[in-house]
Amino acid sequence: MKKVVIIGGGTGNFTVLKGLKNFDLDLSAIVSMADDGGSTGILRDELGVLPPGDVRQCLVALSNSSRLMRSLMNYRFENGNLGGHSFGNLLLSALEKVTGSFETAVEEMGKIMYIKGKVIPVTTNQTRLKMVLRNRKLLEGEKEVYLSKEIDKGYHSIYLEPYPKANQQALYEIKHADLVILGPGGLHTSLIPNLLVDGIATALLNSQAKKVFIANLMNRKGQTTEFSVSSYVSELTRFIGKDVFDYIIVNKQHPPKELIDIYSEEGTLVRNDLKESRVIEANLLGELKEQPKADLIKRNLIRHDPDKLAQELVKIVNHL
Repeated sequence: MKKVVIIGGGTGNFTVLKGLKNFDLDLSAIVSMADDGGSTGILRDELGVLPPGDVRQCLVALSNSSRLMRSLMNYRFENGNLGGHSFGNLLLSALEKVTGSFETAVEEMGKIMYIKGKVIPVTTNQTRLKMVLRNRKLLEGEKEVYLSKEIDKGYHSIYLEPYPKANQQALYEIKHADLVILGPGGLHTSLIPNLLVDGIATALLNSQAKKVFIANLMNRKGQTTEFSVSSYVSELTRFIGKDVFDYIIVNKQHPPKELIDIYSEEGTLVRNDLKESRVIEANLLGELKEQPKADLIKRNLIRHDPDKLAQELVKIVNHL
């Protein structure tokens, strides 16, 4: 059975894992620990726990439990003192407190949810993402970086503080992988934070695994304004130390104009400017389900289809 490692955070990891779960693969998700927004941020600050949100999404993606159980883990309280918190985040944080270990908490929640594969925090050290912009403004925390509209004007540095050591399990998974997948996901908030952890970039450089980068569908205005596929690869290469990607998966399907118009204030489509043999172009867009206009969430309109993405990744696996 081929060993496939997915590195990222949040929705990107969820999408890849959800599709690959249906194939006979040994899956491991290495998850960023830089998240500090919303429910996750409150739990970090008030309880001193590691961020549960991205890990919860990966556990749900890999879960073979009932639809009800998966819905329960994603259920978000709407009001009262628990307003904004998801049940899964609360459960993970409680398990960390009871067991004294975030890793153990993740393992136990994995058993509860009958997951296929492993979910591994990239580090078990408490750390915060920080960025110094060209104008010397300091962005403190993943949330501030995510919300910034100035990053595309240039930044001096992006780093984690305190500087965290990589989880040894994460290093082991990368070393023994047949395939390592990076992306899709927020460049500065989901992908680069993993590479900033001490040991991860070196592990990628030394791993004999084939490496895949899945390009984002959309740019984020103010952060990756007008970025092309090569822009993403160049930025990731800065932090890895070398362009390690054997394959680059790019969507070639064009969304309807009305969706592009809806997104226009937030960003543009990522343009593929690479004409290399390692680039795999495919129709990867998910279908837009009919729903009331008032319920449309912009970030969910143009998205990868987990099954289409998985099919392209499995083709690569089958050639290893």
